[in-house]
Amino acid sequence: MNTVKVRNLELGAGIPAICIPNVGKTRDEILSFAGQYRNMHMDLMEWRMDWYEDVEDTDKVLDVLSNLRSLLKDMPLLATFRTVKEGGVHGMPRETYIALNKAVAASGHADLIDVEIFTGDEDVRDMIASIHACGAKVIGSNHDFDKTPAKSDIVFRLRKMQDMGADIPKIAVMPKSRKDVLTLLAATEEMASCYADRPIITMSMSGLGSISRIS
Repeated sequence: MNTVKVRNLELGAGIPAICIPNVGKTRDEILSFAGQYRNMHMDLMEWRMDWYEDVEDTDKVLDVLSNLRSLLKDMPLLATFRTVKEGGVHGMPRETYIALNKAVAASGHADLIDVEIFTGDEDVRDMIASIHACGAKVIGSNHDFDKTPAKSDIVFRLRKMQDMGADIPKIAVMPKSRKDVLTLLAATEEMASCYADRPIITMSMSGLGSISRIS
């Protein structure tokens, strides 16, 4: 399996990386959080752009990104706008979502950008190509807050992310029972053993799925 190198971090090699989300609502909150946590034991920071109150103002988003980049120095930065349908807090038209991700990539301040893989195949391929052209990596993601799909469906989604060019496929699902957690783990094992040629991220959400997030 190939690894993914992001600055000084090699994803897919050694122990799992620790990622801390930054969910500040204002510019000051976001930068204050980054300043406080940059020296803690973490490997990368995720900026959840959907929490930012001015996320629809691209110039302000890029200003925050520039300052985050300066604060974090060589620590990798993941930029994520999580849509409402996948658990985010801010609604945004598809066209705006696409334009935002492209602008973030073009800024050169984010090392990784999250792309929700079921945004429409043509749009997703276009976003991934644009992000790669700017030198950033893509986490292709899918979040199911209603259920844990069948093992075959989880594997299908992860393979689709890989086939569409995501550098790191990621899926998070909601368990209703311990059996659901085992389904997620079994799908992860099948994907890793039979299909994956790059690192993958999988997780079973809530307290019930906590074992999947540390195994």
